[in-house]
This record gives sequence, C-alpha cells and structure tokens, in this order.
Amino acid sequence: MDGPRTDAADEPSRRLARPVRVVAVAVVVVAGTLAGRAVAHSGGLRGVAPESLTVPTWLFLATGGGVVGASFLLASFVTDRSFVRRLDTWRGPTLSTGRVLRLSGRALGLVGLLVVLASGFAAGSVTPTDPIRNATTLVVWVGWWGLVVAATYLVGDVWATLDPFRTVAGPLPSLDRSYPDALGSWPAVAGLLLLVFVEVVTPLADDPRLLATVVAAYGVATLAGAVVFGAETWFGRGDPLARLARAYGRIAPLERTADGLAVRLPGSGATSAAWVDGRDDAALVVAVVFATTYDGFVGTGLWQSLARPFVAAGVPPLVLYVALLVGGFGLFYAGLAVAGRLARRTAATYLTPAALVRRFAPSLLAIAAGYHLAHTLGTTLSLLPTTLAVLAAPLTPPVAPPTLVVPSWIGGVGIAAVLGGHLLAIWIAHTAAYELFPDRMQAIRSQYGITLVMVAYTMVALWIVTTPGGAPPYL
Repeated sequence: MDGPRTDAADEPSRRLARPVRVVAVAVVVVAGTLAGRAVAHSGGLRGVAPESLTVPTWLFLATGGGVVGASFLLASFVTDRSFVRRLDTWRGPTLSTGRVLRLSGRALGLVGLLVVLASGFAAGSVTPTDPIRNATTLVVWVGWWGLVVAATYLVGDVWATLDPFRTVAGPLPSLDRSYPDALGSWPAVAGLLLLVFVEVVTPLADDPRLLATVVAAYGVATLAGAVVFGAETWFGRGDPLARLARAYGRIAPLERTADGLAVRLPGSGATSAAWVDGRDDAALVVAVVFATTYDGFVGTGLWQSLARPFVAAGVPPLVLYVALLVGGFGLFYAGLAVAGRLARRTAATYLTPAALVRRFAPSLLAIAAGYHLAHTLGTTLSLLPTTLAVLAAPLTPPVAPPTLVVPSWIGGVGIAAVLGGHLLAIWIAHTAAYELFPDRMQAIRSQYGITLVMVAYTMVALWIVTTPGGAPPYL
C-alpha cells in the first residue's frame, strides 16, 4: 500500500470543503422548511440528568483520558504479530438463520412501521398526544434508537433484517440507474447529519404526528433511491440508517455470512479497511461518532452560554445550530485528518495521510457505540415497561403518566460504556497497525495520532455524559 506522497493527500481540509458545503446546503434547506415548526424541544425523552460527580470534573476527565492513554501503552506490549492475527481472524461456530426467522424479523419490522404511522397520525383523535404514552414515540425512541441500534453493536446487524423500507423495496420495480461513484457514501453522511439536526431543532421527540410525518417522508425518500438505483445498491451505499447499522455491526460479535451468523471477537470486524475505500466512508464513521455527541452537547449549559451572545445580537438560533452541526462535524473530521498526518510522520512511511485515515477510522466506531449506550441506556430502561404496556393495549394506554424510575447504577454503566468503547477502539487500531506495518516499532508509532484523538473524544464524551442536560435552548 506504500506509495508516493501526493499534495492532495496532504490537504484534507481542501478535500472536505465540497462535501461539507453539500451537507450545509441540505441542512439549511430543511431548516428553512422546518422553521415554522422549530418550537422549544421539551426534552421529554432526552434522558434523565446524570448524577452529580463527587470528585472535581477536571480530575475525572483527566483520569478518563489517562485510562485510554494507559491502555495504549499496555497494548503496545502485545507485539506478537501472530497472536494479534489469531485474535483478529478467530471465528467460532456458525449459527444457522432459518427462513422462518428471517421472515419473522421482516414481519416484525413492517408491523413496527405500521404502528408508528398509525399511532402517530391518529394522535389526538384515537391515541394520546403525550409522547411517553404514544406508541409512535416509544417505538422509535425506545424500540429503535434504544434497543435496535444497541443490538447492532452488542449482537449484530439486526436492522438488515428488520428494516421495513428494505422489505418494501424488495419487490418494487427498479430503474437500475448506475450509482455515481462520485456520490459514494456522501448521501448517507448528509442524511445521518440531517436526521440528528431535525431531531434537535424540532419537537420530534414530543410530537407523535410530526414524528410519523418524518418517518413517512424518510420512507418515501429511501424507497425512491431504491427504485432509481436498485435496492441492493441504495441500501448498501446511500441509505443513512442502513449504513449506520452496517457500520455499528462491524464491532458486533456476530457476523452475517452466506451460511448464517459466525461468532467472532468484538471489534474484529472493524479491523479491515476494505469497506473504507475513500474519504466519504471515513466521513461516515466520523458522522456516526459526531451524531450522538451533537445531540448531547446542545442540551448542556456550555452550549447555552456560547449561543447566548449571538442570540442577543439577533442571530437566528437555527443558524447557530446549523453552524454547530457543520463546524462540529468538520472539527471531528479534521481531528481524524490530523491523526493521519501525524501517523505518517511518526511512522516514517510513504503511505499518504488519506490512506492512514482510512485504516484507522473504523476504530472510532467502538467509541460511538460506547457513547450511544451511555447516552440512551437510562431513558431506554426507564421507558421500556411503559413501551410494552402501550404496545399491549395501544388504544387504551394508562391514564396516569408513567413514573420514570432509573436504577442508581445507570450512571456507572454509562461511564463504563464510554471507557470500554475507547479501550476496544485502542485494540482495533493496534490490530490494524500491525496488519499495515511490518516493523513493530513503526506499527506502535503509527498509533500516536489516533490515540491522541481518542483521548480527546473520551474526555468530551465523559463530560457530556456526566453533565446535567436539558432541552436545546433558544428554539
């Protein structure tokens, strides 16, 4: 893979400029469309405020970053290349997935979609408008965002079977237009950022009818993509939710094969760079990491303080949220690009920074998974009994609002999830480096940059998880 240096590879910011502009334009267009609906997000399903820390915040964050740095030092002692390769390629027994199981999963996905649409559009007439008593809100945020997404990285890519839009797209006729190579994964990147933006700036979590409308609009858009380019092509490259699930599935212990599901060690599916073949795929990984960070950061007091002088000066809040989305995503990607440049320098290799970015980017998926679990676990567990009760009797939900009870150990599990995700990311990067470089010290030195990025991500994630949050301000 070694090759000559190229000026283009040394300028990641220039390469990122056009895609960022595309994302920005898409977000601005939707922001303008939704401006009339952008009322205050009540934060009813944004989770329960974390417990206060009993140690200074700076000490806690420094300790978390130190744990990641120390884990890199410990991983550096594992220099037996054959041992690393055996762990990475180990596969357990293959679990058969019968036709009945696959059909049952598809049927479950279709039923879930029908419940979301029916309960959402009937809100106020047949079903309650209260988000924590409406099946639409509970199925989407507890069932899908809390349980299904978590299952994709804790178990395997279950969304590939459950996805109702993929099921509907299967029998539809296709125009079989050639998918432009220039598009790559950028539709999925823009779509993922757009979805999290819409969730933040609208009362999506608190308005079942609006939520059902967005789900229906998403379905129309993704089915249109499947009809134009073919279902396999669109869901393999352009669909945001399918690409999100496939990316998370890379760190899961179950791998889908032609014979069924193969057992593997967690994270071993992310060590291969075969599926990250361009800056668009690397940007998709960054978008997965940044999406949950953005959703958590906008509810903090720091964001409120940063935005206050601009709002007082007359800057529309939506403009600030767009700027934070595009600027934050660009900052996260820039951190990865810097890691690639630093890896090239410290490893003394002729591999371009872009090639090194593609090789180390998949390790960040473990970070995203850990933060997602920490971000959603409390809300999911507290609302799961209510969700099951509402689904059991969707037309006669409990009259009294449910009492949200979060176990006292949730805060500790969230912190452990963040740190665990980062430790797994260190090992994935370590494995990738040993596959890439023949010299042991060269492999170790190549990880300096990505480790620094991981330490920074760790401290940001831990700060957000342990900071009392609320609804995004000024909307």
